[in-house]
Amino acid sequence: MATKKSKNTSSTICLNKKARHEYSIEEKFEAGVALTGWEVKSLREGRAQLIDSYVILKNDEAWLVGAHFTPLISACTHVVADPRRDRKLLLHRRQIDKLQVATQAKGHTCVALAMYWKGGRVKCEIALVKGKKLHDKRASEKEREGEREKQRGLAAH
Repeated sequence: MATKKSKNTSSTICLNKKARHEYSIEEKFEAGVALTGWEVKSLREGRAQLIDSYVILKNDEAWLVGAHFTPLISACTHVVADPRRDRKLLLHRRQIDKLQVATQAKGHTCVALAMYWKGGRVKCEIALVKGKKLHDKRASEKEREGEREKQRGLAAH
C-alpha cells in the first residue's frame, strides 16, 4: 500500500526575513511573476530563496533580480536551468510609475518580501523600503523584545 506524501498546506513559499530587519517598509505591492515550467515545479517543492533579492525597474518593466530557485533534477532534464535568472514581475502601469518615482528619491529601494500561492498562481510581495540605520535596528529589536516579555507575562497569569 502506497503512502501519500504530506504536502505543504501553507500558501507561503518563502520569506525574506533579512529584508524586514535591514529596511523599514514604506509601502507593499502584490506582483505576479512570469515563470517557466521547471520553476513552478521547483516552487511547488518549496525550493526558493529570496535572500539578497531586489527589484529593478528598466524599460518601464519591473524585474526580480537575485532570487534563487533550485532546479529539480527530474523536472528539467531537457532544459538548461539558470537558477538565478532575472524574472519579470507583473504590475499595473500606475504601480510601476509609483515605484519608479519613489526609487529615484534618495534612500528608497524596492525589495521582495515573500512569495506565495494565490489562486493557483505565484505572487510576490514586494515593498518600497528605506534602509535602517544601526540605532533604528536596535530600537526595533528592543521593541520586539518588550512585546515578547509582555506576552510571557500574560501567558504566566
